[in-house]
Amino acid sequence: MIASIRGTVTEIGLDRCVVETGGVGVLVHATPAALAGLRRGAEGMLHTELVVREDSLTLYGFDSVDARTLFLTVQTVSGVGPRLALAIIATLEPPDLIHALGTGDVKALTRVPGVGKRTAERMVLELKDKVGPVSADGPATGSSGATAVPAATEVAEALEGLGFSAAEAEKTATAVLAAQPELGPAEALRLALRSLGKR
Repeated sequence: MIASIRGTVTEIGLDRCVVETGGVGVLVHATPAALAGLRRGAEGMLHTELVVREDSLTLYGFDSVDARTLFLTVQTVSGVGPRLALAIIATLEPPDLIHALGTGDVKALTRVPGVGKRTAERMVLELKDKVGPVSADGPATGSSGATAVPAATEVAEALEGLGFSAAEAEKTATAVLAAQPELGPAEALRLALRSLGKR
C-alpha cells in the first residue's frame, strides 16, 4: 500500500492533483480539503490509499489519516465503492460524517450525491458501532480557508470527474457560484455536491 506521497505539486484540479516524486508525476484523486492545502510548485504531502482493480491502479489522497480511515471504513458497506466513498468524504468532513453515523442522521448522509435513504440506513446500521459514541450536539464545520475563486467550468469538470453528467455538473456549478461568487474551490465543490445530493 502507498500510505503517503510527498513531492512537488505540479498540477492542481478541483478533484485531483499531480505530485512529482522521484522524477515521476503521480496522479492523485483527492478531496477538496486535501487539495486546498496544496500549492502549485511547492512541496506537498498527502495521506493516500491505492485502490487496485483489474484494469486500473488509482491513488486517492486525503489531508489526514482520519479521512483516509473513513474512506476505507465506508467501503465496507455493500454498494459503496471508492468513487462514492470519495464523494462522501468530499461532502462531509470527518467529524460531520462520524457524527451522522453515530447519531443515525440519515438525512445528513443522503445529502451526498449517490447515497439514497436505503444506503444511508445501511451505513448507519453497519458503521454506527465502528465509529464509537458521539456527542448529541453536531460538530462545528468551519470554512476551508481557500482564497482562490474557481470558475464555474472548473467546478463542473470536478463534478464530471466524480461521475455526474456534463449538463448536470455545469448547471449546478453555475448556480452555486452565481449565488456565492466569493467561495473558494473546496467549499464551492462541497456545496455543489450537497446541492446535487438533495435532488
